[in-house]
Amino acid sequence: MRLLLGSVSGMATTTIKVPVELRDRINHDARERGVTAAGLIEGLLDAYERRQRMEAFGRAVRRADVTYWDEFRSWDVTLADGPDDE
Repeated sequence: MRLLLGSVSGMATTTIKVPVELRDRINHDARERGVTAAGLIEGLLDAYERRQRMEAFGRAVRRADVTYWDEFRSWDVTLADGPDDE
């Protein structure tokens, strides 16, 4: 079965082949949320990509060494002092 993804602000459309059951799930969930099938897919993909970025950030933070955290704390203290008024 094909799923037609609608036009958004004059953007081109395309058709993708998906199983009938998946098409029906997409259309059902889109109707429940009051969005188009394309809007549902876009929202789900945006959320997935954001989660991927956050997980990558988390991995980077967990790999940070002591030198990084020492510098981080010194900047944290410096910024907490507030702007120079002099």
